[in-house]
Amino acid sequence: MKTMKMGRRALMVTAVATLGLGNAAFADGHQILDEVHFLIPGGAGGGWDGTARGTGEALTESGLVGSASYENMSGGGGGTAIGYMIENAASLENTLMVNSTPIVIRSLTGVFPHNFRDLTLVSGTIGDYAALVVPADSDVSNMEEFLAMYDADPNGTPIGGGSVPGGMDHLVAAMVMEASGRDALGVNYIPYDAGGTAMAALLSGEIKALSTGFSEAVDLANQGEVKIIGVTSEDRVDAAPDAMTMMEQGIDTSFVNWRGFFAAPGLSEEKTAQYQAAIAAMYDTPEWETVRARNGWVNIHNPGDDFLSFLENQEKVIGDLMTKLGFL
Repeated sequence: MKTMKMGRRALMVTAVATLGLGNAAFADGHQILDEVHFLIPGGAGGGWDGTARGTGEALTESGLVGSASYENMSGGGGGTAIGYMIENAASLENTLMVNSTPIVIRSLTGVFPHNFRDLTLVSGTIGDYAALVVPADSDVSNMEEFLAMYDADPNGTPIGGGSVPGGMDHLVAAMVMEASGRDALGVNYIPYDAGGTAMAALLSGEIKALSTGFSEAVDLANQGEVKIIGVTSEDRVDAAPDAMTMMEQGIDTSFVNWRGFFAAPGLSEEKTAQYQAAIAAMYDTPEWETVRARNGWVNIHNPGDDFLSFLENQEKVIGDLMTKLGFL
């Protein structure tokens, strides 16, 4: 079980991480679906793109799905693809749309008029933790030292991220500082258009720490650019075994950016069950393990009603924090 906590004394979201239905029945690679068309709400090379293509690769190479195709549909912060799924539901029986935490954040802030309840919830699939990093040559090596620097001059200790104010990098930074006993409203968060721009700001000294995805942090650390001073996992992650968690440093918080799949509204129960069975069986295949390990993902599987409960809980916790920060 993965538990995500936000707030000074821990508001909590729980992601169910059980493998659920279908594994034993289909672990032999029996084909469950002839084809799947993956709709990706963003451009090539992003997290959604990688998740869809990696899942398609594992499903087809393991024999669980006959063929997979992919379509990138950027726009509206992901809202264009969601609207397309809703408007063309009758003809999209073979389509799965990938999404993640932003479907919750952006519906709360009104970036698009729809939310996850307007779609058929298939399954949460994987997760990517978050991390705080500092330049490799920084005198700061852990959260205790960073918090001491922050306490001495909060406004002069800005934290940057590759997302807008109220976006995920900001929320993670606010969550961590709130859980450490500081006021989330006091965090001087500086947004950048993308992770690369934020990284340049970190190396130039414009910001003192960077809030980013764990997999990105590991890549930067391996290149000798940064030190990871805290990870939002409950336990240390094999991809960076020396990186301490927030929790082991006395900051009672954890968070994972889930990614999962949605189908068009009104999809039949039979077809929904086939999608869920294929994804459930995928976890037992060596093809999936190859994809997962390559990307540093964490298996977080919560199909159907478990997915709905998780999303509703996350919506409340994120909504409460965004209200405090003045974004709602």
